[in-house]
Amino acid sequence: MDEHDWLARRFEENRTHLRAVAYRMLGSIGEADDAVQEAWLRLSRSDTSGVQNLGGWLTTVVSRVCLDMLRSRRSRREEPLSQPPLGGRVPEPTASRGDGIDPEHEALLADSIGPALLVVLETLAPAERLAFVLHDMFSVPFEEIAPIVGRSPTAARQLASRARRRVQGTATSPGADLTRQREVVDAFLAAARGGDFEALLAVLDPDVVLRADSGAVPAVASREVRGAAAVAKSAAKGRARAARPALVNGEVGVVVAPRGRLLMVLGFTISDGKIVEIDAIGDPEQLSQLDLTLLDD
Repeated sequence: MDEHDWLARRFEENRTHLRAVAYRMLGSIGEADDAVQEAWLRLSRSDTSGVQNLGGWLTTVVSRVCLDMLRSRRSRREEPLSQPPLGGRVPEPTASRGDGIDPEHEALLADSIGPALLVVLETLAPAERLAFVLHDMFSVPFEEIAPIVGRSPTAARQLASRARRRVQGTATSPGADLTRQREVVDAFLAAARGGDFEALLAVLDPDVVLRADSGAVPAVASREVRGAAAVAKSAAKGRARAARPALVNGEVGVVVAPRGRLLMVLGFTISDGKIVEIDAIGDPEQLSQLDLTLLDD
């Protein structure tokens, strides 16, 4: 058996699992099949000699493909042809054979998610949906989810937690959480605007991490800054005068938009009243994928 045949055999062993992952992420059997096919194409073109866990590698690949598809769908604000009146996708009909339902489709849907959950999942940001699906439905560790969504394991955990609250309906007072976030972000902004180093230290976790993409680097000293003192120093030199509080994908964050031109967005991970992570996003493509709503300053 040559290498191509061996890979094809191993891929087929993982196909049902990959389709289940893709279906839960996309809510569409057709799109799930497209994602799985793309995963096969990437596998067939890749050097996998160093891959220890091919199943895990394929799950990561199909997850990245699904994330791209979700982001593309969101950016284009696509509406599926079968969109129900209240929003959200519903499971698509299974493919039929002459003697009944295709058993693979039947197994996929029997162990899948219902229409109500799909409606809720459609309200999530792509990264939230991926983190929730991979962790809560397939037990993928946050350390493996983090590089897929381009976040730290702590931030990936927060994504899944936010998604879980919406899915389970346990956020009985979501406004209270946003109020606490707003208090912390307002304190950060006030300290940054005033160049108050001690006030910045007070709102930052001692081990806080500031990460910036290439578009944000000119406004943030480097791609990654660690520690409260270093982050406070960087924040005090930033563009705080042009910064405004905003909802960033439903969470309180900051937009930097001098003269109305959006340059950068700051996303915060807050724990116990302290900022533990800051994501500085300045890449135009990434900025276009964010849901932003300015808040009263």
